[in-house]
Amino acid sequence: MNFLHIWAIVLRQFYLMRSNYSRIISLFLWITVDIFLWGFLTHYLNKITKPEFDFVQLLLGAILFWDFFTRIMHGVAMGFLEDVWSRNFVNLFCSPILLWEYLAGLLLSSLIIGSIALCIMSYIACFVFNLKLLNYGFMIFYFLIVLFIFGISLGILSISVILRFGPSAEWVIWPLPAVISPFAGIFYPVEILPGWMQFISRVLPASYIFESLRTIVLSKPVSILNFPLSFLLALIYLGICWFIFYLTYNYCLKTGLFAKYSAENIS
Repeated sequence: MNFLHIWAIVLRQFYLMRSNYSRIISLFLWITVDIFLWGFLTHYLNKITKPEFDFVQLLLGAILFWDFFTRIMHGVAMGFLEDVWSRNFVNLFCSPILLWEYLAGLLLSSLIIGSIALCIMSYIACFVFNLKLLNYGFMIFYFLIVLFIFGISLGILSISVILRFGPSAEWVIWPLPAVISPFAGIFYPVEILPGWMQFISRVLPASYIFESLRTIVLSKPVSILNFPLSFLLALIYLGICWFIFYLTYNYCLKTGLFAKYSAENIS
């Protein structure tokens, strides 16, 4: 694996941002809107409920972590779509860049952009709405690692879907975090869900992260099984999604689907 090839993919993503200021504005704009919207909501909830219960720590912290996951997933898919939209995808794979290097470049650029977004959100949440991230302790790093692995897994799966069904399949990709969110238990305990939804929640690593986050905020003991189980599930998702991507890539290569890309579906 050549790190220069990986860095070239990362640089391309940042050159695209540098040449189009609307991308930078959208990055900062939606972050600010999300944090202010949920920040004011949590402050309002604090005023009308018991004073010992802090919705800022509970809800605003959850939003911060979920937004990080969403940006990681969308960052991977968006980097790939940039090459599809510019009809540069085939050219890339005619170059010496390997498949692993291309994916690693997308993951690294997504991590950098997601980390920048996380820092901005954390700054606003801490200094404007008094979110105390230190209350989560060192577990904050564990939460971010698991959500990062889960995010890149779904990002790789998104690339597979676009590869197989064409660029128009992006409309299936963008709402995917919203589809998962009811099962992830971001704002409420998984126990309140119907049985069939709880079953789905138990196989999502994100649900264990938000369950642990709520438990910490409520000063209750966290189940020690949550940590290895969520990490193991995230790795399983990563392995499955990579395998699907590998099979899809080989299928498209053998059938010549790469040469048929357009704005519509491909068969």
